[in-house]
Amino acid sequence: MIYLIAAVAFAGTLGALNLVLLLGVIRRLREHTDLLAQGATGGRELPVIAVGERVGAATAVTEGGAEISTARLADGTVVAFFAPDCGPCREKVPAFAQFARRVPGGRDRVLAVVVDTVGDGSLFVDALGGVAQVVVETPDGPLSDAFQVRAFPTVLRVARQGGAVVVAENRLAAELAPAAAAR
Repeated sequence: MIYLIAAVAFAGTLGALNLVLLLGVIRRLREHTDLLAQGATGGRELPVIAVGERVGAATAVTEGGAEISTARLADGTVVAFFAPDCGPCREKVPAFAQFARRVPGGRDRVLAVVVDTVGDGSLFVDALGGVAQVVVETPDGPLSDAFQVRAFPTVLRVARQGGAVVVAENRLAAELAPAAAAR
């Protein structure tokens, strides 16, 4: 009988401990949910520029020799940032090239920025040159700074609001359907 009482007491204690731990986990999940809902990052920078935020002023020269200015980007222009040393970028560039072919306005409405850290961006330039205006820059280049790019790949769409260029969408996937590109 003593063993039965000990087993019941042990099971009760274990159940109570489990309940306390579960309540702690639920409390932490609520805190994290609140932080995510508020957009708080705990002092860390967001990896993507926020929707509605103004794009900084910058100019750059495309691989074709044309000068690009963020102030002159057309409404609805898709801007993508890729890095040759980024595995997901290597996977997404072909899909992005397919997507870019369907963007209304053609290559004049697509800007691809290759942030080349190791000097092997030529494959990206070749893959995107026919479907987008391509700029090759170093990390922290003028376009990367203007769009606050801190993660790759980054694909977004800009809009014009009262003469300013702002981010309209900041989480475009390279696999967007043609209907989504026509917005």
